[in-house]
Amino acid sequence: MSESGGNLAGWEKEAEEIQQRYQWAEAMGGEEAVRLRHEKGFLTVRERIAGIADPDSFQEVGKLTGKGQYDEQGRLIKVTPAPYVMGIAEVDGRPVAIGGEDTTIRGGTSWGHGRRKGGQGGFIDDLAHQYRIPLVRLIDGYGGGVASAKRGFTVFPGHTNDPGVNVAELLGMVPVVSAVLGVAAGGPAQRAVMSHWSVMVKNSTIFASGPPIVERGLGQKLTKEELGGPKVAVDSAGTIDNVAASEQECFQLIRRFLSYLPTNVWQMPPVVASTDPVNRREEELIRIVPRDPRKPYSMKRVIEMIVDRGSMFEIQGTYGRSAITSLARLNGYPVGVIGNNPMVGGRIDVKSARKQAHFIELCDCFHIPIIFFLDVPGFMIGKESEEAAILREGARAIHAKCQATVPLISVVTRKCYGMGGGVGIDKYGLDFKIAWPSGEWGSLAVEGGVRAQYKREIESAPDPAKREKEIEAELKRITSPFLSAEAFAVEDLIDPRDTRAYLCRFVKAMQPRLQADVGQRPKYGVRP
Repeated sequence: MSESGGNLAGWEKEAEEIQQRYQWAEAMGGEEAVRLRHEKGFLTVRERIAGIADPDSFQEVGKLTGKGQYDEQGRLIKVTPAPYVMGIAEVDGRPVAIGGEDTTIRGGTSWGHGRRKGGQGGFIDDLAHQYRIPLVRLIDGYGGGVASAKRGFTVFPGHTNDPGVNVAELLGMVPVVSAVLGVAAGGPAQRAVMSHWSVMVKNSTIFASGPPIVERGLGQKLTKEELGGPKVAVDSAGTIDNVAASEQECFQLIRRFLSYLPTNVWQMPPVVASTDPVNRREEELIRIVPRDPRKPYSMKRVIEMIVDRGSMFEIQGTYGRSAITSLARLNGYPVGVIGNNPMVGGRIDVKSARKQAHFIELCDCFHIPIIFFLDVPGFMIGKESEEAAILREGARAIHAKCQATVPLISVVTRKCYGMGGGVGIDKYGLDFKIAWPSGEWGSLAVEGGVRAQYKREIESAPDPAKREKEIEAELKRITSPFLSAEAFAVEDLIDPRDTRAYLCRFVKAMQPRLQADVGQRPKYGVRP
């Protein structure tokens, strides 16, 4: 008989046990627990991974991890799986690390053994770090609790109990995406924020601590939705970037966000074949900016007409609404777009300043050039804005822009004034500005600045109101964009309908620079 022949030589019995353990793992917390999850309107973690990953691409790691039950003879009866599922998968053919809590087992609370599969740090973070592939976190859990003291001692808090990868280091290497798909409290909530982009489903909630702890500590009786539903977390606080109507929509948003980003910072963002003609001219652009400077118009519509059709992926669309931040494509090349929003005044307030700073850093980290569409009267003014620290938050946005190394292009559609206007001007780079005939710029708008600058002359005139109008008219002639173009104070003054073709040519031309600069971005100094 050959060495490999015969029943005694094989490992079929052990292989059968592996398959049995796989079946227990796939059953998760059991039929009843799965049914309850579905009744509450949530999918299981395995269904979520299947909804994001390319078909048949998920390779699970640690599937046998759990707590075994044995009889008196030491024979295995059953294994309760660890409440976390993770591994590698592919999204549009590219590998990703992916994992999430299994809420059918102990509510998805942290696995308390020596090495974690995922959750607060663990193997899945280390895998993304070591392989230099994106990390997708599917968050649905409460994190740790007082029950951890049952191990006989208490541990210090922190983002991980393992000596693995530093999450801040991970954010400088690979795209990190977090999806809140139920409840995120404590550690899971922190992980949701420690990402490049985050999304939550509309029936999900996120908070530092849940309603029982808030009521005991502060006496405030709140529902989960009042404490951390999308209206709070997305619209008001900006804790989470986007909201999805369903888990299926959430999965599509995750796939779409990743499609704009490289696998890691040592690679270039993916370029797709575009069927949208580079020289497409939209007639609506020549009349979209009103001649009355007080009338609003849709900057989002402007951007949509210029970038590749259907390519806008807006981030934080309901937060800091005076600015628009969006990934998009020009002739198939990924770009970051920042536009002031005249529909809500266009002034940079505290929220839109934070939003722009984060978005600038995202684009700079992953070699995505930035196009500013400027119609900004300046920073938000007034007592409330000053109390909210507009100067500091505005300075942080400027600081992020100054540290950015990707090429920037400024398109002035109408106003560009004051410190707020400076957020979108690349003074430490090429300082490349193009403007439409409707453009106007300076330290202060003529209408608001004449009275302050020429107060004595106006008040001493026989007819102060008339003299104020005369000075405004004199200065208006000097602020003509054509005079700036003659002096090369603006690099180009163009027909708005030519903006797409103009930008497409320069985005293509900057690709060698982007390729030459791949790698991690050094960070120097201290934020204001």
